Order: sequence, then C-alpha cells, then structure tokens
Amino acid sequence: MNGPSQQPVSVAIACGGTGGHLFPGLAVGGALMERGVDVDLLVSGRDVDREAVRGVRDMRVVTLPAVGLQDGNGPAFVAAAWRSRRVAMDAFRERPPRAVLAMGGFTAAPPVLAGRSLGARTFLHESNVIPGRANRWLAHLVDTCFVGFPEAAERLWHPRVETTGTPVRQGFEALDPGACRAALGFRPDAPLLLVTGGSQGASGLNERTSAAIPALLDAVPGLQVLHLTGARDRDTCAAAVAPFGRRVQVRPFLAEMDLALGAATLVVSRSGASSLAEMAAVGVPAILVPFPAATDDHQTHNARAYAGPGAAWIRRQADWTAERMVADVRALLADPDGLAAMRA
Repeated sequence: MNGPSQQPVSVAIACGGTGGHLFPGLAVGGALMERGVDVDLLVSGRDVDREAVRGVRDMRVVTLPAVGLQDGNGPAFVAAAWRSRRVAMDAFRERPPRAVLAMGGFTAAPPVLAGRSLGARTFLHESNVIPGRANRWLAHLVDTCFVGFPEAAERLWHPRVETTGTPVRQGFEALDPGACRAALGFRPDAPLLLVTGGSQGASGLNERTSAAIPALLDAVPGLQVLHLTGARDRDTCAAAVAPFGRRVQVRPFLAEMDLALGAATLVVSRSGASSLAEMAAVGVPAILVPFPAATDDHQTHNARAYAGPGAAWIRRQADWTAERMVADVRALLADPDGLAAMRA
C-alpha cells in the first residue's frame, strides 16, 4: 500500500468505552497493519480499554478523556468531549491520518470532528441492528457508513451505507474444544458451559448462574462452567461456587475469548453485536438473554437477527429463572443433533 518513497498511510480508529466497540476496532487495526498501514487507536480511560490494549503491539494508543453521556452529566460530557477533540487534534497533527474510523460510543465523535477539520476521510461502523445515539448523530458527518446487520442501514439516513458484518480479531475460528479447555485449566473431555455478560459483566446473568450451578452440575454429568462475571460481581460469584473446585472457574474478564468460545459446548450470553460476531466466527451454540435496559432495546433486535437462522435460543431475563436456566442447558446438552444444527 505504501510505495518505497511514500509516507506511510495512517488511519485512526476511535473504538473505546466498551468491548463491543473496542474489539472490532482492534480487528480492523490488525488487518490494516498487515497491509502496511500505521494505526492509531483512540480509546477511553476505562479499565476494559486499558486491559484490552495492554497486549497491543505496533499500534499507537491514544487515551481520550471522554466520558459517557448519562442523566445529569451533560456539562461534564460536553467538557470531556471538547478536551478529547483537543487530544485527538494533537495526535493527528503529529501523525496526520488519511482516514478516521469511529466504531460508536462516547469516544467516537471527537476524533471524527478532529479528522474532518484536518481533511481526513471519515467513516463509522455500526454493529447493532438499532444504531446507537453517537452513530445516529455522526452519520450526518462521515463519508461512508458500515453496518454489521443490513437492517441497520435504513436507520442511519445516509446515502452511502455498506453491509460489512462486524469484524472479529484473529483467532476466532473453529478450534479444537479439548485443546482450548486444557489451555484454560479444564478437563478436555467434558462439556463446558460458558456464561458471559460482555466486557463489563451482567448482574442479571450472574445472579441466576450462581443460583443455578449446583443443580446444573447435578443435572449434567461432568459439566464444567467458565463464568465471566465482570469485576463488580466476581468475588460474590466466586464465593458461591467455591465448593465445586476446578469444575467451575469464575473470572472477571478474559482477554483470550477465542479460547473461551473454542472450549464451550454451549454459551449463555448477552447479545451485544461484537459478542454475536465472535460466537458466529467460532460456531458455538448459544442461549441469548438480551440486556433488558439496553438503549432502544437493541440487544433484543440483535438476538432476533442472530437467532432467526437457528443459531441460538432467546430468553427474556424477566422469565429466565435459575430453574429455567437448568432446564434449558440440560435440554440442549442432551441433544447433540440440535447442537450440531445450531453450530451450522
């Protein structure tokens, strides 16, 4: 992509705040680097961002002082966005980007505005069926929009929208389950249930899982559980399952999600778009429990689009008791043909 006498092409990717924005951005950055492009990652100061970029090599990481928009913090949000634009401008003057790609969320707008003012091409990617507020606003300012689900195109009101799917990082592919389980400290020859609420955890799933685990281990011989709780609930959940030893591992976060999905016989998960893309790439059956308070109920729309071809079951959190969780997991694990159809 770069000739011998040319300056390297630089692309900036604004992708911080949540794993659902960050991990697809990392995937795009990795693919661009393989093509000889210099990559700047613009992220937030949140723990999930710091943890995820810790192992990043050869990409420049720029931390923005941005904060999410919540009830009552309008002035703080605007002030942080203005400071973030200044930080982005300083970074771009040092290494001018040919293009700026925003992956959504509260880190998206300042780099796009900074890039536009310096003449860069601007793009956004929307992973969800229902676009987020940041992307709905930014769509009027960028040159082209990319979407993960075709249903999102009509909601962005932009003349140039391309359906690309949601990018996933290298390593998310069909893997050997036994090898993945062994790498995570589990028995390689026994089924494994993965429960994950995304990069920040999900208290609704955590409570039901902790309550269900004793009955699950009785109902499914040899079953092992990897429960990713997020930092807030980790200690409580770990204490609840301590008597079961290595059959149940509780972790706040796992950077090696390719191993976790590769090890899983079945996944119980929220339905963030990035998580769905990773599950699809690995080919793992799922029970999806959309986050009921998600903006515009976008997780339910994601789940319906994903489950439509038969890749998952959908359960409403309000109806999904610990007893129902046990019944669902037992029914699916007792049906190898059904699991094979979901994987396909």
